[in-house]
Amino acid sequence: MTTVDDAKAMARRLRAGLAASGTAITHSRALELVAHQLGHRDWNTCHAALSAPAGPLLVPVLRTFPGDQAHAFYCGYLGFRVDWEHRFGDGLPLYRQVSRGGCALHLSEHHGDATPGSAVRVAVSDLTRLHAELHATRYPLRPGIEPQPWGRDMTVPDPFGNRITFHEPAGPGAPVMVIAGRG
Repeated sequence: MTTVDDAKAMARRLRAGLAASGTAITHSRALELVAHQLGHRDWNTCHAALSAPAGPLLVPVLRTFPGDQAHAFYCGYLGFRVDWEHRFGDGLPLYRQVSRGGCALHLSEHHGDATPGSAVRVAVSDLTRLHAELHATRYPLRPGIEPQPWGRDMTVPDPFGNRITFHEPAGPGAPVMVIAGRG
């Protein structure tokens, strides 16, 4: 995905390339041209679109059960953070969102929201780093990395029978969850 800094760099390169061929344009004009190339009406619209926080395209719902296991696994072991939690009242099922590096998951204790034993695939930028990070924890799970024709996979089962497969694509350009350390 193009960032504001990428677009500004494109404008500088465009301006320099045109100047080298004898056509001078202002930096503002170069920004407007780049914005049009990226499909935006003008630079202000482009800047706003590129600056907007990119949310996940979809959010899987995984069934969990009451207790501390979901927090210990998803936050303590996998390094997700709790974004928000909701209960309709004391003693009622918990519904929460956890996220890490652009990946969000909904964890639900509500019967019927999802089925235990579900599978989710999450593309990551550096599977080796995530693998090492998980092995450095005290959690008693030690998943391996499996080479596949489409990249490398590491499948991690949660305590509720769900499977999260972290996948590092073989080719460039695929959207990925950036593994930048726990946060």
